[in-house]
Amino acid sequence: MAKNFSEIAFSESVKAEQVKYGSRRSYARMEAMARSTELSPREAEFIVERDGFYLATVGESGYPYVQFRGGPKGVLKVLDPKTLAYADFRGNRQYISVGNLHRNDKAALILMDYANRQRLKIYARIEVVEAKDAPELIAQLQDRGYEAEVERAMVLRVEAFDWNCPQHITPRYTMEEVRELNAPLYEHVAKLEAEIACLKTKSE
Repeated sequence: MAKNFSEIAFSESVKAEQVKYGSRRSYARMEAMARSTELSPREAEFIVERDGFYLATVGESGYPYVQFRGGPKGVLKVLDPKTLAYADFRGNRQYISVGNLHRNDKAALILMDYANRQRLKIYARIEVVEAKDAPELIAQLQDRGYEAEVERAMVLRVEAFDWNCPQHITPRYTMEEVRELNAPLYEHVAKLEAEIACLKTKSE
């Protein structure tokens, strides 16, 4: 856990609940440990391997809004150890996240690797940059093989991050991961089919 994560997440109310349920002492020890506040190569590698993430913002009503943002693998780019960015594609045009960020630029992200039961939480401040105002940045963020209209760039200044435990993450797999896991089976089936075809040829 990055040291500044607890500074943001552990409010007095949160600490009171930790005391109530018996976890405050262990978290206090973790807070005392000096930890980097910048993304390490481990976090950077994890981020660029994801094909989507959950984004939470807070509106003027005080309610949080959670949205899934997806795209090709690497949709969220690591520009440097403190800066992330992604191309924001045209969706249902409700603009709830963008509107929320206009008044409150604070956001939280959750990135999931269901197959390996890993979860990374990030606190960030987001700058909304219209596509017409930053063509070079858009070109850097856009995947040429992904046909979707980019309306804006979202630039995230990382404030804090933390890894969650895998205890209650149910493994799920993408089609690409299923193909990789079943590659030996596919090879074995192809070999058997070739052998059968050879035997048929000999018997004719």
